[in-house]
Amino acid sequence: MSHIKFGTDGWRGVIAEDFTYENVRKVAQAIARYVVRAEQPARGVLVGYDTRYASERAARVAAETVASTGTPVWLADQVCPSPALSLLVRQRGAAGGIMITASHNPYRWNGVKFKASYGSSALPSIVAQVEKELEAVLRDGVPPLPPRNDLIHSLNVRAPYLETVEKLVDWGKLRAAGFRFVVDPMHGAARGLLHEVLTRNGIACDEIRGTRDPLFGGVNPEPIEPHVEALRQAVVSGNYDAGFCADGDGDRIGAMDRDGTFVTPHQIFSMLLWHLAGTRRIAGDVAKTFSATDLVDKIAEKFSRKLFVTPIGFKYICELMLERDILLGGEESGGIGTKLYLPERDATVMSLLLAELMAWHGKTLGELVKMLHTEFGEHHYSRVDLELRPGQKERAIAHFADKKLTRVLDWLVVKREDLDGIKVYLGEVGWVMLRASGTEPMLRIYSETLRPEITQRILAEVSAVVQEL
Repeated sequence: MSHIKFGTDGWRGVIAEDFTYENVRKVAQAIARYVVRAEQPARGVLVGYDTRYASERAARVAAETVASTGTPVWLADQVCPSPALSLLVRQRGAAGGIMITASHNPYRWNGVKFKASYGSSALPSIVAQVEKELEAVLRDGVPPLPPRNDLIHSLNVRAPYLETVEKLVDWGKLRAAGFRFVVDPMHGAARGLLHEVLTRNGIACDEIRGTRDPLFGGVNPEPIEPHVEALRQAVVSGNYDAGFCADGDGDRIGAMDRDGTFVTPHQIFSMLLWHLAGTRRIAGDVAKTFSATDLVDKIAEKFSRKLFVTPIGFKYICELMLERDILLGGEESGGIGTKLYLPERDATVMSLLLAELMAWHGKTLGELVKMLHTEFGEHHYSRVDLELRPGQKERAIAHFADKKLTRVLDWLVVKREDLDGIKVYLGEVGWVMLRASGTEPMLRIYSETLRPEITQRILAEVSAVVQEL
C-alpha cells in the first residue's frame, strides 16, 4: 500500500484500483492521528464530498474512521465545493476538514484533500506530519476501534457559504450594469451556487451542466480549453455578456467573453490584480506560482506591490497569505485567493469579483484584456499535457536543463530557472517550462510568448522533442 502518496494537494487515485474504501480509511486514520496529536480534536473535523462516483460513501467512511478515535465529526448533508468546506472549517473553529474529491482530474479518479484549521490547503509542514502518520498506518494498519456514530453530526454547508460570499460584492453596481451571465459548474460540486446568489440579487443568470454526473459529460472537469466548449456555445447562442465556469470541486475558475473567446486563468488573475490594486487601491502584495503569467509581474511593478513566486501548488500561496499581507495569490490552473475572503481558492468568489469588475468599468472581459495588452504588452499562454513512458519525464526535464542546449527553435536560451521543474527563457519572445505533474502521471509543458502562433509553435516543437527522448 506504499502507493498512497500525497501530491500538490492531497492524495488521489483511480477509483476501484488505488482509490478504495480501505485506502480512504487509512488516509482518514492518518489525518485523525495528526488532529489528535497536533490540533484540538474536541473542535471536531468537517467532512465534505463532490459529485464523483463513490464520493458520498467515501465521505461516510472517512467520517466513521475519524469518529472512531473519539473526535466529533460534522458530515455535509449534500455535495459541496472544497472552498465551502474550507470556509466552514474556519468559521466554526474546527480542527480541520476532509474533502472527498479529485478536483479537476478525469472521472476515473477520486481523492482526499485535507483543509487545515485556518480554512485552506494544508501547509507543506502539515502535509509532512500527515504523511508521517500515514507511514505508521500503512505499517500497522487501522486499529479495530468501536464505531462512534453518536459523534457524527449533519452539516449544512450551502446556506452559510452563500450568506458569506454574498457580502463580497457591490450588488447595486452589478444590477445597474445590466449584464447577463451564464454559469457552467461542469457537473461538479459548485452546481447551483453562483446561479442562486446572482439570481436572488436580481442579476440575469442561467446555468448549464448543473446536474450531478459522475462522468462529467465525457470531458475532464477542468475549466480550460477544450473542456469549456459547451460554455462557449451557450454564451454565443444565448447572447450572454460573459460565462463563468468552475472545476470539479469548485475552487478553479475559467471564463468566456461574450464573443466566445476563452479568457484564461492568467488573464483573470491579471485583471483582478489590476482592478483591486490599481482601481480600488487595496493594500497588499502579490503571490503567484512558478508557472503563472509574467503579466502579473508587470502589473505588480506598476502599482509598487512586492511579488512572491512559489513552487506549484496553492498550499505555497496559502503559506504566504498566512504570513504576509497578500492581496491576491494565484496559480496557472485558475486557483485564485484574496485576503478579502480566505487564503483559499474559490471559483464562485472569483466569478463574483470578475462580474463586479466588469460592472465597475462597464466593459466586457475581452475589452478589459485588450486594455491590459495595450498597456503592458501581449502575453499569450498555453499548456500541453503529455502521458509518457516510464523515465521519459525525467529525461525531458534533464534535456532542457542541460546548459549544452543553447537554442530552442529560432531563439537563444538566455536564462533557466528550476524552482519547480525547468523554465527556459527565450530572448525577449517569452519562455517554455516543463514540469512533472504532482497529481497525475504526466508531463506538463507550458509556454508564454508575445504572439499566440509562437506559443503554439514552441509547444508543438518541444512536445515533439520530448516524445523522442
